[in-house]
Amino acid sequence: MKFREFETSTGKKILAGRDAKSNEELIKQVEDNEIVLHTAKPGSPFVNIKSKKPAKTDIKETAVFCASKSQDWRDNKKDVEIHYFIGKDVFKKKEMKLGTFGVKKFKILKIKKKEIEELIKK
Repeated sequence: MKFREFETSTGKKILAGRDAKSNEELIKQVEDNEIVLHTAKPGSPFVNIKSKKPAKTDIKETAVFCASKSQDWRDNKKDVEIHYFIGKDVFKKKEMKLGTFGVKKFKILKIKKKEIEELIKK
């Protein structure tokens, strides 16, 4: 399996990269209006919600999942800032290393330490 998979409480399928190579593959399969998430800091999977109209709860649950798989969480065990954006706002320049992308515009979600710990306990 090249991606991590997760399902939200409303049944939305979530795909997440495992490393730089799978992050590249993940971004290639994202549709223009699908939501993608990543931590503000480097070192997390790109995570894609496979739905045209995810609910706010889907976005929040996916953000907590993304945060839980990040280096920021692993190294600091504190709140994690997540950026989320739509597929058409992601770009890649030739000089960008494997697994790295730019984003034109994004929204921010702060994921609390407690929310990550609750997910990990499940």
